[in-house]
Amino acid sequence: MSRGSVTNSSSSATIQFFRGTDEPAVPEIRLTRSRDGRTGQAFFSFEQPEALMNPEQMGEITGMILIDEEGELITREVKARFVNGSPSAIEAIYTWKTEIDFQRFMRFAQRYADSHGLGYSQTGEQQN
Repeated sequence: MSRGSVTNSSSSATIQFFRGTDEPAVPEIRLTRSRDGRTGQAFFSFEQPEALMNPEQMGEITGMILIDEEGELITREVKARFVNGSPSAIEAIYTWKTEIDFQRFMRFAQRYADSHGLGYSQTGEQQN
């Protein structure tokens, strides 16, 4: 299965748990928004991410950095999920508090989908 190629490097977007190291695992992302649409959260779930596969780096993940041509979005709400004592996933939450922040996140999400040859759909969005 081909992931597609990026023809314009300025439109690429990536996610990092360690500054300077892109995470190759592609997350499942779910969005929730308040009824007025101003606030909300994006829930990221990375199954078997490379960031957890390097034991000497365990415990050093202090956040998730979303990087694109506009800059960085950072969240510190990151935790590892364990199965039978072994790390199996990383879960992170990115929260926005204004419509401007939401639009910025959505531009990142579109660039990330484009960079990784992914489809994008708003049908899964839930209202609180």
